[in-house]
Amino acid sequence: MSQHDLDIANQTASSARSDINSALKALGSTSSGPDAPLTTYANMLWYDTGNNTLKMRTEADDQWISIGYLDQSSDAFRIFDDTLVVSSGGSQTGLIGDQSTSSWQSGTGTTESLVSPAKVKAAIQANSTPYTQPTSLDAVGTYAWCARTATGELDYITEGASYSGSSLVFSGVAHSSGNNILPGSGSNPSGTWRAMGVIESAFTGFNTRMTLFLRIS
Repeated sequence: MSQHDLDIANQTASSARSDINSALKALGSTSSGPDAPLTTYANMLWYDTGNNTLKMRTEADDQWISIGYLDQSSDAFRIFDDTLVVSSGGSQTGLIGDQSTSSWQSGTGTTESLVSPAKVKAAIQANSTPYTQPTSLDAVGTYAWCARTATGELDYITEGASYSGSSLVFSGVAHSSGNNILPGSGSNPSGTWRAMGVIESAFTGFNTRMTLFLRIS
């Protein structure tokens, strides 16, 4: 740590040499010390050892600008929170820092910034419409066990395919004491349904085939 007024006075040779060496040491240590140098100059650098902060004097020589934090325990340079990112002309283009949660939730800010995963989650939740699982019969998003009458032996129900509700009937399966499989036969559902299962050829001719369907529209 060394500081100097950086002004070499008119003095004897040995004193001048000592004064010059002190000035060079001050420059070499970035005028480091816990207190600001008593004599300052525009654009002068000072390492504030009391706060581990590298500072530069303003061009008006009236204030210190904090440049960054020197983490002496980790031997690393750190950027201060809320540091502005600017263009070559000085116009702000971003922010290295945390904006308020409300700014993220409103979703209207245009300043580029660092953001924590927690704030991203909060913003998504604040701007999303809560989902309510439909429960009424025939509603979009509900599942139903439906039957479809085949038009031929190879008229399958294909998994993932869409079917008009008019070609389906709400259904179910019963097993009789005589070992007959008895499909139920309800009303036609509305809209369009996606087959969530698959039924291929089991019998020749026209027959009823059933699987689980999801109403998609």
